[in-house]
Amino acid sequence: MLPKTKTVVVSALCCTVLGAAVAGCDGDAVQNWDPFAPATRTAGPAPISGTQRIDVAGRSVNVSCSGKAEKGAPVIVLMHGGGETLDKMAALQRTLSAKNRVCSYDRLGAGASDQPDGRQSLSSTGKLLSGVLDRVAGDGPAVLAGHSLGGLIAARYAPDHQDRVKGLVLMDATPPTMVEDITKTIPKTATGPAAELRAQTLAVFQGENPEKLVITDGEVRSAGNIPVEVIQHGKPYLAAVPEYGPRLERAWAAGQRAWLALSSGGRLSTAANSGHHIFVDQPEVAVQAIERVTAQAARQAQGE
Repeated sequence: MLPKTKTVVVSALCCTVLGAAVAGCDGDAVQNWDPFAPATRTAGPAPISGTQRIDVAGRSVNVSCSGKAEKGAPVIVLMHGGGETLDKMAALQRTLSAKNRVCSYDRLGAGASDQPDGRQSLSSTGKLLSGVLDRVAGDGPAVLAGHSLGGLIAARYAPDHQDRVKGLVLMDATPPTMVEDITKTIPKTATGPAAELRAQTLAVFQGENPEKLVITDGEVRSAGNIPVEVIQHGKPYLAAVPEYGPRLERAWAAGQRAWLALSSGGRLSTAANSGHHIFVDQPEVAVQAIERVTAQAARQAQGE
């Protein structure tokens, strides 16, 4: 497999980029580390305009907000993939902000935000998201639109925060059982590029990524009857993996369908001309889905 193709595939599967600097952490630190105090919602600061750093439980987090906030309308929060930053979604944010209030942020270990002190979990990165929502949405509703790893984090967060997450858009989100999928699809006996892909994917999911985030498999839990749109890629880039590519494509597609269990109002669509970065390859598909979900979330909120 060509190095460029391999990098694209690993980026999707592992939610990060190859060659990222990694750092270890002993078992006790991983077990006991919890950098965030329970999130509290406080009012007062002026709305964020442009890009600035905010304090979340003593950590500096890079946030960008644009667009006008309409009364009662959800704030759209864009969540980047692993190994990327909020800059990757800047064009999408500009387009959406013509009609909506839109914010994005760098997670710890990404972009201009602080580095994590140790291993992170889905729980701790969720607490960071709570702190960001406190600042950009207050007590108001939010729609989370996540790509790849950002989609997985959004989907894991929403069921426990139904009071504030009123809609989800998952753009080729990392499947909920990615570790099981990769180990079943590419066996230990595999050799060559497939074996390297398997080893690198598992290492990244164990925390060897820029965010030091340990990514675990889990069941898909309900987030209520909120609007959910799941968009999967149409160009089968995973098929480039020798021997195991078609099976990887089938596992990824099954993972996208699994996310529909988030809501009785879930909808699955395919961006026919897109690879992994749907919001780049077919931005109109991403924009339309996010605006549909935001409008539906606003209508549901008015009817409550």
